[in-house]
Amino acid sequence: MTRLHIPQPLSEGAALAPTLDQSRYLTQVMRLKAGDAVHVFNGADGEWRCTVAEVLKKGVVLRAEQKIRDQITPPDVHLLIAVVKKSALEFAVEKATELGAARIRLVVTARTQAQHVRMDRLDAIAEESAEQTGRLDVPPVDAPQKLDALLADWNPTRRLMFCDETGGAPATRALAEAGGGPWAVLIGPEGGFTPEERDRLRALPFALAVSLGPRVLRADTAATTALTLWQAAVGDWDC
Repeated sequence: MTRLHIPQPLSEGAALAPTLDQSRYLTQVMRLKAGDAVHVFNGADGEWRCTVAEVLKKGVVLRAEQKIRDQITPPDVHLLIAVVKKSALEFAVEKATELGAARIRLVVTARTQAQHVRMDRLDAIAEESAEQTGRLDVPPVDAPQKLDALLADWNPTRRLMFCDETGGAPATRALAEAGGGPWAVLIGPEGGFTPEERDRLRALPFALAVSLGPRVLRADTAATTALTLWQAAVGDWDC
């Protein structure tokens, strides 16, 4: 079943106006016509079965008919990842969405190499991934922020899983001992954290330095690995 994220209120009988790109996808790619069904979610009202009510020259109109899934709250884990090359960053956003990250925050560290970041592209990747994987929400992707500023405004009730390439406690064991609750996973840049950044992170009372194994991982691989371990240890996976 085709799924779309449409950030408009959903209720029985509501008329929905997909974007022009979404309308083209429905009619030109999926070949839907009046009366055909599509599932819609907005991140707040659950998932609804809708039908194509009208096919217009500049879009389509959908009509909400029946709620088929109630809204649920995803695991409270954020991905914090240093800005890396385009392909790796896009991969990380896609997989973080698939793995249930509630928010994705881009970070600028001392060794972050200057990159042009297309936030609209990353938002679209997160939305498409949510549509394809059955999520009922789309994680927001925050614009790059310097690590120092991010840590200065940190809410200490959210634990920070700091993936340290120089070593730390095995991630699975450390997470199991620390337990659930709000978490964030921090992944550094291609060149790693500086000694000063590492010392500051290790000194934070809410931070937990962990190891992702004996091999040095690329940033996008590390992000996927860390979120997988978090989900298996304290997330919503029944492993």
